[in-house]
Amino acid sequence: MAFARWDPIRDLLAIQQRLQRFAPGPAGWVPPVDLFETPDQYVLIAEVPGLQQDDLQIQLHDDNLTVSGVRRENDIPCEQYHRIERGHGTFSRTFHLPHPVDAGRIAADLRDGVLTITCQKIDAGARRIQVT
Repeated sequence: MAFARWDPIRDLLAIQQRLQRFAPGPAGWVPPVDLFETPDQYVLIAEVPGLQQDDLQIQLHDDNLTVSGVRRENDIPCEQYHRIERGHGTFSRTFHLPHPVDAGRIAADLRDGVLTITCQKIDAGARRIQVT
């Protein structure tokens, strides 16, 4: 007889995944995001299919970039759904940017359901101080 080691965390994660299919939680849905850094900027890429410019809000406050929005419910009249997998409702995600950025040079582009936000870093730079 072979014994399997019980992993309670794995079991809890499996239960959570099953429950999330039926009740996505208070956020409604959460778009997947990539956030990366180049030498002179931060770039955030979010998948937000079906959203328009008016559905999105982007804010910068104290080096925290917040992306929020709403995906409206499907208006298709239907007697009975067989499957609902596309979440709807509001979402909000906040990301701390470790280096200060220039709020006036933040650009956002929405194309084909992909939101790309670029935040230019403020170049504090090293300054040579002359001793007198």
